[in-house]
Amino acid sequence: MAIESSAGSPLASPLRHPGKWLLVVGALCLLLYLMPRGPLLEALLQWSPALIAGFCQNILISLLAIGLGSVVGLLVGAMVLSPLRVLRWPARVWVQAFRNAPWLVLIYFTTYVFPFELRIGNAYVPFPDWVKVTLGLALPASANVAEILRGAIASIPGTQWEAARSLAFTRGQILRSIILPQCSKRMLPPWMNLYAVITMGTALASLVGVHDVIDTAQIASNTVNNTRFTVVIYLSLLVLFFAYCYPISRLTRSLERRYAFY
Repeated sequence: MAIESSAGSPLASPLRHPGKWLLVVGALCLLLYLMPRGPLLEALLQWSPALIAGFCQNILISLLAIGLGSVVGLLVGAMVLSPLRVLRWPARVWVQAFRNAPWLVLIYFTTYVFPFELRIGNAYVPFPDWVKVTLGLALPASANVAEILRGAIASIPGTQWEAARSLAFTRGQILRSIILPQCSKRMLPPWMNLYAVITMGTALASLVGVHDVIDTAQIASNTVNNTRFTVVIYLSLLVLFFAYCYPISRLTRSLERRYAFY
């Protein structure tokens, strides 16, 4: 009982006052609304819908990249742990290659290697740049997910493997029934942290012509042609990314504290 009471205290600390952040955001929005509307504020409000639409493009790229990267990463991670060398070595090469490659290089690689349109039968289907960026970000995501899976399985005490073998469990039964259910909890915090990093990495998409929030900010800055407005609009981008990624970071810390006792 003493262990349960001590374990319960840190669970509530990261989310003890979730409403205060909503109050802060609401107060900032109200202050922005009540401020005297100068030319900079008017221009920022005019470009706000375009910035939000561009940021939604970044979020779409990040969600698809982490989804595709997770599926491929779990398969590669399973191959890394395979007793068959013919599966294990290609998976290790995949992980080391894409974990240590610069993300911008991978984005340029997928942008210019894949065609601009695909021929399906007699029809030509466009292959947009944002899809290529998604593939470019999914490659390092898959390598990192594979390492997350490998680390989670390696963190399970070896005595559990020995106890399961003493009960005549096969390797597959041990993984499915004992190891993987525990790994899912251990993998969730680093996986969420990886998603936050990928979201910030989507800012590179504008370098290959994707009309995202960075590209929108550049267009707005060139249109207004005011140095102070340029500072304000890029500060707004910092606020957008922070407002989206900070709750993920807080939730990650909460899950780390919760599952540290398992």
